[in-house]
Amino acid sequence: MKQKHCILLLLLLLVYGTIAMAQTGKPKGTVLKSAVDVRQQDSENNAPVLDAQREKAALLIFLNSVQTQIVSAADAMPAVKYSFAPAEGEFKGVRTFGQQVKHLATTNHILAAAALGEEPPADAGDEQGPENIRTKSEILDYLNASFAHLGKAIDAIGDSSTMVKSSPISPLPGSKTTRLALTVEALIHAFDHYGQMVEYLRLNGVVPPASKP
Repeated sequence: MKQKHCILLLLLLLVYGTIAMAQTGKPKGTVLKSAVDVRQQDSENNAPVLDAQREKAALLIFLNSVQTQIVSAADAMPAVKYSFAPAEGEFKGVRTFGQQVKHLATTNHILAAAALGEEPPADAGDEQGPENIRTKSEILDYLNASFAHLGKAIDAIGDSSTMVKSSPISPLPGSKTTRLALTVEALIHAFDHYGQMVEYLRLNGVVPPASKP
């Protein structure tokens, strides 16, 4: 758990660095500028453009880590339990386990597409994924494909932090952002839903593979 918190902290620092550089002498209440404003300011001040290569290398490590944990968790849940959703308590309208995995994968695809300058997938279905993907096997294939798509987006990060059109599902400010920011956002979102997947597994007596000795 401590390792996961450290990874999330590093991811947040990465995305912050793409949105705003440290502004010395500014009051604490200053609103963060968009990535576009920051790059324009850097250009005017002749400041060096953000070198994204070290961040890219770190993202590939994080991608491998989160993919391993999420895919193994999705595979650990028995196929008959993919339709499981918590019922005891206030859980009306929550996703089933299978829907959780599809949503995570769909968001990977949407943000990766934005980072690559592609149109969002036509079958994204309001972030719920394709209707025709239903079985555990189909969902796992879709999940793995989404991480491959995200890996392609990370590979596209160049020597400098390239500006691209933002995704409509992104909370980042402005109509443009960076590939780096979008891929970090996807990994943060994936870690968030991994935590929810773990709860579903535990409720069904399944120990998450990453938690085994």
